[in-house]
Amino acid sequence: MDLRSRGGGLVHRVSDPQRLEVKGSPQLFPVSLRTPPEMSPFGGWGMLTAFLVLLCCRGSGVKAFQGPEHLMVGSGEFQLINCTASCTDPKKLVLETHLNKTLLESQAQWKLFKVANISKDEKLLCSFTCGGRQETKVFNITVFYPPKQVLLTLWPTSVAAGTLFTIECRVPAVAPLEGLTVTLLRGTEILYNHTFVGTAPSPQDAMVSHNTTAHREDGHHNFSCEAQMDLRSHGGGVVHRVSDPQRLEVKEPEPNTQMVIIIAVLIVLLLVFVTFVFLCFVFSQKWHRGRTGYYAVHDHWRRLIGSHRAQTL
Repeated sequence: MDLRSRGGGLVHRVSDPQRLEVKGSPQLFPVSLRTPPEMSPFGGWGMLTAFLVLLCCRGSGVKAFQGPEHLMVGSGEFQLINCTASCTDPKKLVLETHLNKTLLESQAQWKLFKVANISKDEKLLCSFTCGGRQETKVFNITVFYPPKQVLLTLWPTSVAAGTLFTIECRVPAVAPLEGLTVTLLRGTEILYNHTFVGTAPSPQDAMVSHNTTAHREDGHHNFSCEAQMDLRSHGGGVVHRVSDPQRLEVKEPEPNTQMVIIIAVLIVLLLVFVTFVFLCFVFSQKWHRGRTGYYAVHDHWRRLIGSHRAQTL
């Protein structure tokens, strides 16, 4: 932001360089095609840009840029502060802070400091004297805790198709929670996402869980979790972090043991009933033969044959 027309100065912030690595076994599929690379929370141009701007303004008589009064810094990181006076020949131009500071560049009207190891909210005072009057510029620094780890858990890791399983994602020690979005992914498909609201006085774990039904094709996809911290409402950028990919083992559904037991009991009862009927028939025939000298079934059979012959004649 160019504020030279208003007599302003310059503040540049550069985060420590990081690389987002997604670990996993080589046979796993890509985690997500939609996940952009991790961004610096403030999209800074880096230390080199700050010096180039300062070199352009060196000796030109033009006032340097003056930074915003409110800054957000990642925990443990550093911040570049340009302390700029409102006059061309200030006296005692200093940056008052108990933190470790290093003077990087200076001119008659401004000084560029690197303030390191910022671990909590701070107030930095840029003081100077112009025309015998002491003036102060206050820089309010708010420390945020970006997602450094995203831990994904599938429970259980082996399920039968058609049964429920749980996807759980934990982002340890993050703040502020406001603007943090946690997204659960199957391949590139979004299964569930949740955006946290409210603030917390100290870093805390962010937890998201989702129950879903296992399908046969789930075994061919990676499951992953993406954490995105949006600091644009505070004048910052967007920080991304993605979990290691996880695989789900999907098995064929097992037979319903309760139904198998019911069917087996029914078959046994049916066999018992048939056996009982057969034994009753046998004993009744023996009883009839004992009284008449022949089996009743033979008598009925002879009658049936005689009736058939009479009809044919």
